[in-house]
Amino acid sequence: MDVHDLDRILLAGAAVLLVAIVAVRLSGRLGLPSLLIYLGMGLLLGESGFGIQFEDAELAHALGFAALVIILTEGGLTTRWNEVRPVMPLGVVLATVGVAISVGVVACVAHFVLGLDWQISVLLGAVTSPTDSAAVFSVLRRVPIRPRLRGALEAESGLNDAPTVLLVTLVSTGATGEHGLPYFAGLVLYELVVGALFGLFIGVAAAGLLRRVALGSAGLYPLAIVSLAFVSYAGGAVLLHVSGFAAVYVTSLVLGRAELPHRLATRSFVDGIAWLAQIGLFVMLGLLASPGRIRLADVLLALVIGIAVTVVGRFLAVSVAATPFRIPWREQTFIAWAGLRGAVPIVLATIPLAAQVPQADRLFDVVFVLVVIFTLLQGPSLPWLARRLGVLDDNAANEVDIDVAPLETLGADMLQVQIPSESKLAGVEIGELRLPEGVSVSLVIRKKRAFVPERRTVLRAGDAVLVVAPSQLREQTIRRLRAVSRAGRLAGWFGERGREQT
Repeated sequence: MDVHDLDRILLAGAAVLLVAIVAVRLSGRLGLPSLLIYLGMGLLLGESGFGIQFEDAELAHALGFAALVIILTEGGLTTRWNEVRPVMPLGVVLATVGVAISVGVVACVAHFVLGLDWQISVLLGAVTSPTDSAAVFSVLRRVPIRPRLRGALEAESGLNDAPTVLLVTLVSTGATGEHGLPYFAGLVLYELVVGALFGLFIGVAAAGLLRRVALGSAGLYPLAIVSLAFVSYAGGAVLLHVSGFAAVYVTSLVLGRAELPHRLATRSFVDGIAWLAQIGLFVMLGLLASPGRIRLADVLLALVIGIAVTVVGRFLAVSVAATPFRIPWREQTFIAWAGLRGAVPIVLATIPLAAQVPQADRLFDVVFVLVVIFTLLQGPSLPWLARRLGVLDDNAANEVDIDVAPLETLGADMLQVQIPSESKLAGVEIGELRLPEGVSVSLVIRKKRAFVPERRTVLRAGDAVLVVAPSQLREQTIRRLRAVSRAGRLAGWFGERGREQT
């Protein structure tokens, strides 16, 4: 490759990236997960379209895992801990017991109904059972469901990669027959628990270090966060032989909750590279697919396996996992249907492909078709299903959007509050907010006009309000603003205390 080849590659890559960015808006309007458009772009660029040849399953496997690390990092950093913490036990059970039930159901259907051998049957179950963190994080944050449901689904998708990666690897190499089920169960438990503990250690140590060390530039903090996430992933896998995915997710949860410098800049940077990772991952998987190889029998097989995993296995798994936690049947139904498959099953299908397992090509094709068909069915139906089941967040319409920017030299934070149309902040005077002493409302931006408010200034829907709060009063201020947004100026009388942002 010379510099002219590099120029052509950069031009093509930039063009693809720009088209993918524009496609995000299109997918949002259509209610479809953007992964479908990216997969379609990969197919269009591949052997059946523009003719780009890409058949390196080992490279796709390696790059896919690297992309998943970035996606999990972004998911952990932006997950609200107060939503995940109460349902973390449910997320763990869904990611372990739930996955085991789903794998068993699909494997039995594939073997006894479809007549496939046990190795391919178990691989089909293991590859299709985990939910995809990228699909879950992107779709559910556009659907205003109850925080408990969102937290459970995000926790599950962040943790269920670990046991399935291990199972797919062991089955692909034939190691499961040597040791048996008890050995595998113990190994999964070890990898998950020790991986999570290692991730917790890295996260706590990194948070303490970043608070004390001045890096000299705001742009270095996001790079440090991403580097620490990869240290957690690779360190756990290389040094302790535990799940790097569990480690990186826990590390990101800790760092996302920590009071670190330049949090807003860090989250913006990680959000950007997570989008880049998703785009690159899905386009690459589309390139790896071979539409000309897919037969009608593969499509029918994908439909049968998809029904087995999405309708039978998933609903049974959620019922067994969620019933002990007294989750109502309506919420169980939504959790079951919202278990979206995306890049993860296709990436997992590259493991037997790279290991040259018999019929691995067909396995990859079936999984690819399954993901496309059932993402088309599940993704657009989630808003409708949430309304029908009554699991929407009642406070979503009047919840204020609050961004925090640190003012480090002053030991304070600037809160940017956007007042939605349904918020009960509209009509409230500045003095009636009753913010903590020392907190000031510095600026109101109304219809592109900025002015300094007085105590008698009345807030209106659509206003952007800048509030300056000492760092130690930030969370108290956010809770008060959220409480007034929900219950009005007499929020305290109604027992409304707001909810933490982290």
